[in-house]
Amino acid sequence: MKKTLALFTAVAVIVGCLSSCAKKETVDIGLILTEKSKLNDGTYNQSAYEGIQMYAENNEVTYKYYQPENKSEEYYLIAVDNAVSEGATIVVTPGYDFETTVYFAQDKYPDVHFILLDAIPNNGKWDSDDFDVKIGSNTYSVFFADEQAGFLAGYAIVKDGFRNLGFLGGRAVGAVVDYGYGFIQGAELAAKELGLEPGEVTIKYDYTGDFVPTPEAQSKASSWYNEGVEVIFACGGGMGFSVIQAAESMEGKWVIGVDADQSGDSQKVITSALKMIAPAVNLAIGAYYQGGFPGGQSLHYGTKDGGSGIEMNNARFRSFSKADYEAILNRLATDENGIASSIINDMDMKPTDIPTEFVVVEN
Repeated sequence: MKKTLALFTAVAVIVGCLSSCAKKETVDIGLILTEKSKLNDGTYNQSAYEGIQMYAENNEVTYKYYQPENKSEEYYLIAVDNAVSEGATIVVTPGYDFETTVYFAQDKYPDVHFILLDAIPNNGKWDSDDFDVKIGSNTYSVFFADEQAGFLAGYAIVKDGFRNLGFLGGRAVGAVVDYGYGFIQGAELAAKELGLEPGEVTIKYDYTGDFVPTPEAQSKASSWYNEGVEVIFACGGGMGFSVIQAAESMEGKWVIGVDADQSGDSQKVITSALKMIAPAVNLAIGAYYQGGFPGGQSLHYGTKDGGSGIEMNNARFRSFSKADYEAILNRLATDENGIASSIINDMDMKPTDIPTEFVVVEN
């Protein structure tokens, strides 16, 4: 009787173990969020997640996002560790916050493939002789021609009849600067083509210092609107919601969104400058599973690659049409008369140093 009971107990333990093991889920693709509770940020995190979903849900692979406890390299690496421990063979990291994280993680996990958006892996020692950039064979660095998306936004908004503009960025980092400088130059070309008088278009230009919504950012946007600015290009992730709140409290004020289509966030969003993050992530994941992961490379996607543009399907322009958009998009894609290659995106310049004749830029 005792032997039978012992045997039954042993079998039950084994069956229980097998059952629990069978229930344990593994993850194929992991997304590391820039910070906790920021999945639906309307920009980087959300777009990257949508790109993962595009591939995963059509190809029966599993995916999961990981929320770092804090916004720092230490906690980003812990999140990467968690993804890898659960089986992730692809880790997607959205934005420049992850450049040092991937620099170290790509060596720590040589069998894991990293997709790094809008950044290149480096050790973070920018002001040192020890500064190092390294793109491992298991890392794919993807940049987008943000200056072209910003250019299209500036061009379209002036063609649509707006003359008093604003650019409010989060921080003066690469992508934000590129958006802003392109915005100035797009407005300049449109003003020139329209035959406007020199200085007839004005752009207020500033940074809030962060990528989160704050009362200070809303106050800054409100003051600009009160001073006559008609539309603000809000280029700062969650900070843009502060600009939207300011616009919603006033008549005749508009916002240009950034990175992804933000038309659903407010009726005040007239269009959005787009970087095609979701398609780029989808393609990179597909390349991995097809045996052609573009590791060891840093590629730059522009209008000719379908990597940047502005939102037109949900746009609220008054007169700027899809035909108008296709025309300028084609000019950029083909670099007609050097239109694309001449766009300045130099971080060492100030916005007021960009040569303009028809647009006045005010810091």
